[in-house]
Amino acid sequence: MRFELTKEFIEQTRNAIASQDADWLKINVLDLHFADVAEILRPLSNDEAKYIYYLMDEDQQADVLMELDEDVRDRFLASLSTKEIADQLENLDSDDAADILGELSDEQVQEVISQMQDNDAIGDIVDLLNYDEDTAGGLMQKEFIKARVDWPVDRALVELRRQAEDVEQVFTIYVVDDLGKLVGVLSLKRLLFAKPKTKIADLFNGKNIISVKTSEDAEEVAKIMEKYDLVSLPVVDLQNKLVGRITIDDMVDFIKEEADKDFQLASGISEKIESSSTVWKISRARLPWLVIGMLGGILGAQVISGFEAQITSVPTLAFFIPLITAMGGNVGVQSSAIVVQSLAKGNDLFGSVLKKIGKETLVALTNGVLLSSLMYGIGMLFEGTTLAIVVSLSLFTVIIFASIFGTLIPLILNKYKIDPALATGPFVTTLNDVLGLFIYFTIGMLLYHI
Repeated sequence: MRFELTKEFIEQTRNAIASQDADWLKINVLDLHFADVAEILRPLSNDEAKYIYYLMDEDQQADVLMELDEDVRDRFLASLSTKEIADQLENLDSDDAADILGELSDEQVQEVISQMQDNDAIGDIVDLLNYDEDTAGGLMQKEFIKARVDWPVDRALVELRRQAEDVEQVFTIYVVDDLGKLVGVLSLKRLLFAKPKTKIADLFNGKNIISVKTSEDAEEVAKIMEKYDLVSLPVVDLQNKLVGRITIDDMVDFIKEEADKDFQLASGISEKIESSSTVWKISRARLPWLVIGMLGGILGAQVISGFEAQITSVPTLAFFIPLITAMGGNVGVQSSAIVVQSLAKGNDLFGSVLKKIGKETLVALTNGVLLSSLMYGIGMLFEGTTLAIVVSLSLFTVIIFASIFGTLIPLILNKYKIDPALATGPFVTTLNDVLGLFIYFTIGMLLYHI
C-alpha cells in the first residue's frame, strides 16, 4: 500500500522522538520505502531528523540522504560535523558523494576528505570533483562492473562478485581490453548460461557500442540516453578507457533540474532559488528581469506619449491598448515556447530558419485572420467602422510580427550559446509590447489622417 503523509502521522512521529520510542519509529517509519522516510524527515527539525537518521543502517542512511530535497539536505548536513559528513559519504555512490562535497566550501571539502578512511573512495570522489558538473564526467559514477575480454567465464564470475560489492545496481557488464579500453558489453544472462571455460571474447557484443567522452555536455548525454533508451551509459576518456557510467536515475535528476531552471528562467528568475532561500537571494534573482520589465514599460509609455495628439483626437484608441499588448505578448511567448521545446529535444532549427519562420508565419496568418475578423465584428458593434478597422488591422499585424520575433529570438540566443529559455520570459513580452503599441498607433494615425 502506498504511504501517505498526514499531519497526524507527523505529530505521532514527533511524540515518539520526544519520548525516544525507537521501537515505534523502527516499525512505523524505518520499515517504509526510503523515499517515504525522506518525506517524513522534511518537516522535522534537524535534531528530530537526526534522531531518526541514526536509527537507520548505513545503506538506508545513504538512500534517504540523497532522496531529500536539496535545500533540506543542505540544512541537515549543516548540522553535522565534518567527521559525521565524512562517515556518510563513505556509504554513498561516488557521484552522490561528489555532488554533496561540491556544495561545501573548499575548507570544508578538505576537512571532510581528510577524515575519510577509504582511500579508494577518496580517489574516486576527488577525480569526479575535477569535472564540470554539467558534463558527462560530472554526472558519472565510478562504480561499475567490468570484465576483461581475455578472461574465461569462471574467472569473470569471481571478479564480478568482488566488484559487485560496491555496485548497487548492475545494468550492464562492460568489456575492456588489457589496457582498460572499452570494447563492448555483455549481458548478465549470457554470462550465467555460458560454460566455465568459455572466453568473454566469445560472448560479448562489440557492435554499435554507445558511449560518451567525459567532456560531453550533459544535455547531449540526456539526448543520447533518450534516443537509444539506455538505462546505463559508459563514459570513456580521450583514450577510450572506461572511467565510469551514467545511470538513468542520475540522468532523470539532471533533466528535472534543467527543467526547473528553464521554468524559472522563463518566469524571469535569473538564478536558482529554493523554498528556503533568503529574502535577499530571492529578490536578487527576480530583480534583473523586473528592472527590464520596468524599462520596457517606460519605453512603452514613451511610445504612447509620442502619439498623445492622436489619442487626444480619438480617445477611444486608448481603450484597446491592453488588448494589443496582451495579444502581442501571448503570441510571442507561444511561438518562442514551441522553438525552445524543439531545441530542448535536440533539433537545431537554425539551419532551416527560413522554413521555421515560414511555418510560424502561416500559423500567425491563420490566427491573425480569425482573431482580427472577430475583433472587426466586435468593433463594428460598439465603436464604428474606422476604429474597428484600426484595431483589427493592428491586431493582425502585431500577431504576425510577434510570431516572427518569438520564433527568431530563441534561435539567435541558441546560436550564440545563450539559454533560449530566456526568450519565453519577460524579454520577448516586453519587446512585443513596445512594438505592438508602435504598430497600433501608427496604423491609427494613418487611417484617421491625424
